[in-house]
Amino acid sequence: MPSVEGPEVVWEYPSEPGFGDLATPVAFALARSARRRPRDIAEMLRRHLDLDPQFVDRVEVGGAGYLNLFLTKAFWQQVIPGILTGGEEYGRSRVGAGKRAQVEFVSANPTGPLHVGHGRGAAVGDAVANLLAAAGFAVEREFYVNDAGTQIEMLARSVLARYRQGFKMNAPLPEQGYHGEYVRDVAAALQAEVGEKFLDLPEQESLPAIGEFATRLMLEEIKGDLERFGIHFDSWVSEKALLSRWGPPDRDRLVAAVRDLFGPNVYEEEGAIWLRTSAFGDDKDRVLIRANGEPTYFISDCVYHREKCERGFDRLINVWGADHHGYIPRVKAALEALGYASEPLHVVLVQMVTVLRGGMPIPMSKRSGEFVTLAEVMDEVGTDAARFIFLTRRSDSPLDFDLEVAKAQSMENPVYYVQYAHARLSSVLREAEKAGVPGPYLEAPLALLDQPEEISLLKHLALYPEMVEAAAVTYEPHRMPAYLQNLAGELHGYYNKYRIIGADRPLSQARLALVSATRTVLANALTLLGVKAPERM
Repeated sequence: MPSVEGPEVVWEYPSEPGFGDLATPVAFALARSARRRPRDIAEMLRRHLDLDPQFVDRVEVGGAGYLNLFLTKAFWQQVIPGILTGGEEYGRSRVGAGKRAQVEFVSANPTGPLHVGHGRGAAVGDAVANLLAAAGFAVEREFYVNDAGTQIEMLARSVLARYRQGFKMNAPLPEQGYHGEYVRDVAAALQAEVGEKFLDLPEQESLPAIGEFATRLMLEEIKGDLERFGIHFDSWVSEKALLSRWGPPDRDRLVAAVRDLFGPNVYEEEGAIWLRTSAFGDDKDRVLIRANGEPTYFISDCVYHREKCERGFDRLINVWGADHHGYIPRVKAALEALGYASEPLHVVLVQMVTVLRGGMPIPMSKRSGEFVTLAEVMDEVGTDAARFIFLTRRSDSPLDFDLEVAKAQSMENPVYYVQYAHARLSSVLREAEKAGVPGPYLEAPLALLDQPEEISLLKHLALYPEMVEAAAVTYEPHRMPAYLQNLAGELHGYYNKYRIIGADRPLSQARLALVSATRTVLANALTLLGVKAPERM
């Protein structure tokens, strides 16, 4: 056989137990260079592999040339000491050590309460940040406050109308205004603070102050809901403050500023100022300043992402609603036009949430007038259920959230199913203390863990660090609830079949070591999702 340069050996987890614990298609890559059948290459490799018999039971050639490794029970049993000694650190890695990541998420307009879509984005963003931190990154969580632009003016006009109505004046809401009951609440708070101050003032004098007042109140409510949801941000960045660095929004000043930012990539056409984003991968050029002198939202995006890059993050992760999909190429193009690489920017898209009750869509919120609020969902099902269920599907897939399922104290409720597994194991360990078989079980005779269900549990525990790292680097936190549900399923099946604490003390110690390790992994994974691991249920 001629000498060839060896390819990278990629290991896979076979879907069928008959194909081993690990499999590699490396023979196929070698066969192309050596001009031999993959199965012949695989057979040759199998004969010459020098593997530790303590951990590798046998190697077989499968199919057209896969190498299938069957690992020993001793290999899987050795995972337990690592978990018991690692404790809360088990599953963490150093893959991101020395790197900084920023996760910007929620970033809701402060024009109304948070809705369930914002809640899903909050759960996704926070879980991504937790996973990146577990992978060794230094992580900063940021909320970008969209407190500038026409939506703030429209909020002010809506509040002004309700404020005047509070004084029995004929003041219809703007057609494109905000109609939820929360606007009445803001107007009532405004009246309580300023009395009749804005009744006689011209709108152009009163609207800026009313907009600032309303924005402050709505932002306080948003912060309160997020705090209750277990979300804590390291920084809050104001769009208004960013843009104010250019001074008053005078057209000449804006034009000079964007030309200074983008240089020759800016041009004027039909009175508007454009950025040549098509030169950097976008499908067309984008307007920065309209012909009437009004800046577009795109200017804010450009300034904000330039400011992010200047802070020196190695990774920029934005969690956006799926309706912002089209913004990704233009923001990446803007970064290139500003002289920054676009590769560090990754956008996680979050699809809509449909709230159901018993399988049927529920009516809109009375308070918002348009959507179900996050606060209402937390009131009904609690924070843990909301956060876990928000993460059970890929973020870019629509999610049906059934309130009755989320409240059910049954195995049909995914978060109850997982939390109950942790509480059940906590109970077992308390009973072990009473029975005189206390932990930490580091000297337990693990060779006694030889039942198929025990080996299956051990395999799940061994995969946990890899699962955390994969979920972190792909920004896919939905992998974790799926892993937890599988692990809980293995645990419940094992618990129902075998006695953990019995007359055989060595066997009891071994099984308690397995129980303790499983409980640790359940707790660690739930913590990464921002969900509590209860001791009792």
